[in-house]
Amino acid sequence: AARIARVRGGFRASTTDPVMIGQIQLLQIEDMDSAVDAINREQKRLLEVANAQDKTLVSFGGGARDIEVRILGEGNEKMMVLHLLVDVRDAMGANAVNTMCEALAPIVEEITGGKTRLKILSNLADKRLAKAEAVFDKDTIGGEKVVDAFLEGYRFAVLDPYRAATHNKGIMNGIDAVVIATGNDWRAIEAGAHSYAARDGRYKPLTEYWKDSEGNLVGRIELPVAIGTVGGASSLHRKAQLCKKILGVKTASELAQVIASVGLAQNFAALLALSTVGIQKGHMELHAQNIAVMAGAKGDQIDEIAKRMIEEKNVKIDRAKELMKELYGV
Repeated sequence: AARIARVRGGFRASTTDPVMIGQIQLLQIEDMDSAVDAINREQKRLLEVANAQDKTLVSFGGGARDIEVRILGEGNEKMMVLHLLVDVRDAMGANAVNTMCEALAPIVEEITGGKTRLKILSNLADKRLAKAEAVFDKDTIGGEKVVDAFLEGYRFAVLDPYRAATHNKGIMNGIDAVVIATGNDWRAIEAGAHSYAARDGRYKPLTEYWKDSEGNLVGRIELPVAIGTVGGASSLHRKAQLCKKILGVKTASELAQVIASVGLAQNFAALLALSTVGIQKGHMELHAQNIAVMAGAKGDQIDEIAKRMIEEKNVKIDRAKELMKELYGV
C-alpha cells in the first residue's frame, strides 16, 4: 500500500490540537437554566482552578481551555454534564484531566446547587483528531476496472453497518499494532474510533474513497487518536522508546499522523484484495505457513512446504508431514 501511494506523493497527514475531554456529571439540579448561567459566569475561575492542578502542563503550553455544558435526559433522569476541554500537549492526558475534574467537583456543586457523581475523562476524543489522505494511482493498482471494483466494495461498507464493522476492524488491525508498540492504550483508541464511527447515530466506515479528475483512487481517514509520547509506558518502556525512534517521531502529533496513515494503508490493502483476488488468498498463504511450522518445517522449508500445499489445494497438517518426509526425510 505504501509503495502504491508513493507513486502519487505518499500519505499526507495532519492533526487537530491535542484537546481531551473531561466529564463532570451533575445531578439533582432544581433550576437548569440558572445553573447553566452560573457555570458560564464562573468559567474563568473554574479554568484557573483546573490549571492550578498541573502547572507543569501549563508551562509547556497546555492546560484547561474551555468548558462546555450539556443537558441530558428528561424528567427524573435529567442531568447536566460539564465538558472540561484540556490541551494535554504530548501526553495522552488521562491523569491530568481526571485530576482537574475531581478538583472542580466541589466548586461546581457550590455554583449549581447540584450533586456531582462521575468525574472522568472521555475516550471519545473527538476534538483530538488525526487525518491522513493518499492518492492511489489507477494504473499501478490495475486500471479503471479495479478502481470501480474497489469503490463498489467500499460502498457496501457505507450502506451496511455489518460490513462497516469488519471494514473498521481491518483499519484497527494496523492502528493497534503501532499503538501497542509505542506503549499506548489500544483499548482507548479502539473505544474512541468505534464511537466516532457511530457519532451520527449510525455506524459507518472511518475511511472515505472516491475518484479524482484523472480516475485515480483517493482515500482519506479521520478518527480520534488520543496517544502520548511522554508519560506512562510510552516513556518508561525501552521497547516503546525504540519503536518511537524507529518511526522517527518525537511528538504526539507526529505519532498520531503515522497511526492514521497506517490505518488508511491497512484498509486500502485489505479492500483492494477483497475487491480483486479475495482476502482468502493472503490468509491461506499465512495459514499454510503456520501448518508447515506445526509439521516441523524450519527456515526455507516453511515457504517450500506452504507453496506446495497451496498449489495442491491441500493445506492440512497430514499433507505437510508427508511433504516433510518426501522432501527432507523428516
